[in-house]
Parts: sequence; C-alpha cells; structure tokens
Amino acid sequence: MKIVQTSGAPAAIGPYSQGIIVDNMFYSSGQIPLTAEGELLQGNVQEQTHQVFKNLAAVLKEANASFETVVKATVFIKNMDDFAAINEVYGQYFNVHKPARSCVEVARLPKDVLVEIEVIALCK
Repeated sequence: MKIVQTSGAPAAIGPYSQGIIVDNMFYSSGQIPLTAEGELLQGNVQEQTHQVFKNLAAVLKEANASFETVVKATVFIKNMDDFAAINEVYGQYFNVHKPARSCVEVARLPKDVLVEIEVIALCK
C-alpha cells in the first residue's frame, strides 16, 4: 500500500490519509469543501461541490489518476433537495466518462458541510 498525500488538497483532519493506492487502484478519503489551506469554503451547495472536485482533482493527480479513470464515486449530501444542484456540478466533471455512483443523504457531515465525495480510480 502507498499513502497519497498532496498539499493541493486539505490535509487530513483525523487519523486517516487523503488516499491509498493498492496495486493499481486508488481509494480516496471523502473530500469536503475545505481549501487546500484547510479553510472551510462558505457558499452554496454548487460552490461547495466545485471545491470538493478541486480537492479530488489534486489527490487523483498525486495518485497518477484522473476523473477519466474513476470507476466509482460515492456522494454524501446533507439534503436530498440539493441533488439536482449537486448533479449539475457533478456532470461538469463527469460529462463523457460516467463512473458508477452512489448518492446518499446523511444526517450530518464533518464541519456541517453540504456535500462530501469519495472516489475509487485506476492509476495510470
């Protein structure tokens, strides 16, 4: 196993890694809308989702992977009423390549954010 760590995404805020590579598979930790400096992005669900994708892009790059190599995404949202807005942003990053996905509403997310996303991807 290889730990993935990049300054292009927020540092882990607990006892976990930004991601792990096993063989040629990358498993990300859930990314929330923190900036790379660790500051919470205030904003609507679309702005928060864009920040999550910025973080995902950074950890995927560090793992020698990309959005085009993602095989599975899991989306955690605070309010299912935000599904359409999140899906609109999600579709900007996965417009041609469409990985498998799960989306669940949860009671609460870290730092009371509106969205968290984790991915599994093939490393190039």
